[in-house]
Amino acid sequence: MDVTWSDEDLRFQTLVRTFLEENLTDDLRRTASRMTSVYADRETSMTWQRILHTKGWAAPAWPVAYGGCGWSAVQRFIFATETAVAGAPPLSPMGIGMCGPVLIGHGTPEQRAHYLPRMLSGDDFWCQGYSEPGSGSDLASLQMSARDAGDHFVCNGHKIWTTHANLANWIFCLVRTSQERIRQLGITFLLIDMTTPGVEVKPIVSLSGEHIQNEVFFTDVKVPKSQVVGQVGDGWTVAKYLMEFERGGGVSAPGLKVRLGKIAAIADAERAGENALTQEDRDLRRKLASAAIEITFGFQSSACSNAASRFDPAANATI
Repeated sequence: MDVTWSDEDLRFQTLVRTFLEENLTDDLRRTASRMTSVYADRETSMTWQRILHTKGWAAPAWPVAYGGCGWSAVQRFIFATETAVAGAPPLSPMGIGMCGPVLIGHGTPEQRAHYLPRMLSGDDFWCQGYSEPGSGSDLASLQMSARDAGDHFVCNGHKIWTTHANLANWIFCLVRTSQERIRQLGITFLLIDMTTPGVEVKPIVSLSGEHIQNEVFFTDVKVPKSQVVGQVGDGWTVAKYLMEFERGGGVSAPGLKVRLGKIAAIADAERAGENALTQEDRDLRRKLASAAIEITFGFQSSACSNAASRFDPAANATI
């Protein structure tokens, strides 16, 4: 798909390219190119985030009032494209990409004032406490309990496949505050300090030897009620709102196109010096072409949607 940028868009593109040339170091590019996960390591991710934060570009899609850039959808797309092409490492999505938007949409003024600046600066590093043994795709069956104890909850349970829990100092969790006939009811969205007594992290080491995911155990963990996001028992609504950002809130097409180009280049290199394409080659090329079409005409159109409406909880409460 051909896109013609306006003069203003082209000036913005030049601004972004200049910034990347001056600030995206060879070490950051090299580390990003060796990633074996969708997540960069914490040191790399935080180094790049602090550079962006100094420029005011750490959270392009956030409203300006909370530290966002005030960019148009086209500018956000250009920024995502240029950073992907330049080989910049991704930022951890748990804070800026997920919990931050949830606090903007459902948090209290006090929660926004405290947590959002610390997310942007990298002082707080977040992980997500959703999946449990036996409660993965069927998330509503989760059983981690949060018992009402006056001004706080006492939490007991077990989360699993928790990315970077070994590095995070905060976790946002879905917990069960009551047992209801409809399982989606009685769930609460809770912010938990990972240094609280009773929180224990155990590593899950992959077959490659990498330690990215973890189990997290909660034993009589006391959590102030001030750390509930939204209403007690209505965490499913908050979780659905978060999914707007986890599954579709970012500009994903540029990064996907860059990765697809790398795959195509590897395939071409493998065939260098050979003659006729085999059936396997033709099948691969068809798959690559199909993926390119889907990325260009599917993801790209949705990526340029107006982000401002995503921060209106009333507009998303019934999704």
